[in-house]
Amino acid sequence: METNGNFTRLLSEESNCSTMSSDSCEYNHAEIFDQLPSIQVLRSEQRRQSQDAAEVDEGLGHMSKGPRDKISKLPLRNFTMCIQRKRHARNMMQTSSIGLWESWRRSQAANTKRVWAKVGGAISGLRPWRHTLHVIKSRFGVGVNAYFVFLRYLIYLNVIHCALIWAFILGPTIFYGRGNKNDTLKFGGNDSVLDFFLGSGYLDRSPVFYGFYTRGSLNYPCLNTPLLYVIGILAILLLSVIVEIRRTTVGYKHTWMLGKRSRMNVTYKIFCGWDFTIQDADAAMIKRSFLRNDLKLYLEEQRFSQHEARRTVRQWARLYLLRIILNLFVVSLLSGVFYLIYYATGTSQSMGKNNHHWLVSLLLQYLPPITITFVNLFLPHIFRKISFFEDYSSTMQVNITLVRSIFLKLASLGIYLFFVITTTSEQCTENHFGREMYKLCIFNFLATFCSAFLVNYPRKLVQEKFGSSLLARLLGKQHFLVPFNVLDLVYGQTVSWVGVYFCPLLPLIGTVTLMVTFYIKKFTVLRCCVAEQRMFRASNSSVLFHFMLVLGLVMAATTLGFTLSQQQTSLDKNIFFQHSPCGPFGNGQSVFNVAGMCVESLPSLAQTIIQYLTSEAFALPLILAEIMILISYISRGRANRKTIERLKDMLVMSSSDKRFLVKKHATMFRHKNMASLQARRMTSQPT
Repeated sequence: METNGNFTRLLSEESNCSTMSSDSCEYNHAEIFDQLPSIQVLRSEQRRQSQDAAEVDEGLGHMSKGPRDKISKLPLRNFTMCIQRKRHARNMMQTSSIGLWESWRRSQAANTKRVWAKVGGAISGLRPWRHTLHVIKSRFGVGVNAYFVFLRYLIYLNVIHCALIWAFILGPTIFYGRGNKNDTLKFGGNDSVLDFFLGSGYLDRSPVFYGFYTRGSLNYPCLNTPLLYVIGILAILLLSVIVEIRRTTVGYKHTWMLGKRSRMNVTYKIFCGWDFTIQDADAAMIKRSFLRNDLKLYLEEQRFSQHEARRTVRQWARLYLLRIILNLFVVSLLSGVFYLIYYATGTSQSMGKNNHHWLVSLLLQYLPPITITFVNLFLPHIFRKISFFEDYSSTMQVNITLVRSIFLKLASLGIYLFFVITTTSEQCTENHFGREMYKLCIFNFLATFCSAFLVNYPRKLVQEKFGSSLLARLLGKQHFLVPFNVLDLVYGQTVSWVGVYFCPLLPLIGTVTLMVTFYIKKFTVLRCCVAEQRMFRASNSSVLFHFMLVLGLVMAATTLGFTLSQQQTSLDKNIFFQHSPCGPFGNGQSVFNVAGMCVESLPSLAQTIIQYLTSEAFALPLILAEIMILISYISRGRANRKTIERLKDMLVMSSSDKRFLVKKHATMFRHKNMASLQARRMTSQPT
């Protein structure tokens, strides 16, 4: 022993080691690790599984367990190095473990992925109206921005349709000529400016309509104008179906996966949503407005969820009874609308050809489009008020209004198409049907133009100039109602798909009108409207937008199939289309005849294969293959759902572990402080 003042020090071997050895540290760490909630849950599951396995394998003996390998490599985050050195160390470790060639391959794959990401970012920066969409998103939220994104998407889609029309229909006709048809396309004679509104006269002889296209000099069995015409139309519809179904399914999957993670998204937007690279004051204001609108949407949904949870059974019964009564009222309104369209169509067909003044004749010709447009303009507002009384959430109100309104638009269009097809008696039936679709497209654009500059803009001027007047208070502030504007886009695109067979240049007309509509709606939103207080989630509504387009495609395919079958029936029975020699399928031809002639010119093996693919014998293996594909997708979906649930449980247990470790650390720190305090008290006392 060696004494030095009040302190003593042991000079034995015990002084060279701490009372807390490395083994005891490892034991302490292992003890804390064993106390984690996630480890206890995991061990309980393993114990249960081992018990089940013991019951199954009873009598087989116990398997020996080998010793644990306690040697583990420390992770790179434990080293005090900069991020560049850590990356270099990681690359060296990978090279030593997987080899030089595999490391080079992975680095090249990472570089290629990085290059493609930069190229994709550069291409996305070149998309039109990018800055405009950012401004709209910041001031009016993601809902209004979703409308303009949807409008831009429709413009892209129609541009692709125009390319297909040029490649399959218009290009071969211009290059190979129209055969014996030598009609000039000069404007004169009985032509007038009204022909551009009615689709008659000059436009009736132009490439706009079906009757312009004839067989021409391209007259091979499997390469001729009629066959290319049908292939072009089918390519447009098939491409649209593939794109819309893909966007609908992908959007639904994204919505389903993120539907229950709104809290995590809000946390991300609060703590990580700000872009610190912003240096411009205007850009900062735009970003702040965007985050504020998102938080308002989240708080609105949370408020409604709490209100819905407090409802009693009596309140639920009263609400369901009210909803049933309101739905019956909606059905009665739809029935009255359908009869009004029937009456307007009959009046236009009977009185439109009489000798009237040009203005009266124009109004009679446009009577069905006017009726359909005004019905579709006012009735959705009634549906919106009805959904408000049904006490749904803001997003659900939007979706219910959209469903009812799209049923109104598609059903009214379907009834009008049925009346046009069954009551026409003109020589070229296809041209007559194409003119009706052309008038619907033109009048829909005129209604958009007049609504912006003759209704919305004067209303805004009244608000600005005479804000305290009675008229300004009655008119109120203008809001950009996303559901109704989306319905107009879906309606116009459905008309384009339905009429593309009878009016091949309708996609070109639709592209021009949609581009002008973008600037009209931009003016309406930024100049005439204020931000909506009750917003809705754009992801769910975007899925519904594309689903409505799928319904429009179903209507277009049904109309085309009915027309082609009626053409074949008229050739077989010499009825209905017997006065329709116009177009590429004149002179007693139809789509089925032209396709049959092409099949007969093929080799015998190809004919046998095609006959088998079109026969009933191919239906059974096709159905079996579809069943197998559906079963595989369903199984994979169930597996993905189970994986998602397990990952959610892991996140919950991870948060529990963190809380446990924080509590344990606080307890140990408190005990350490108490021990040090007691030691100071003991040393401060006199000996």
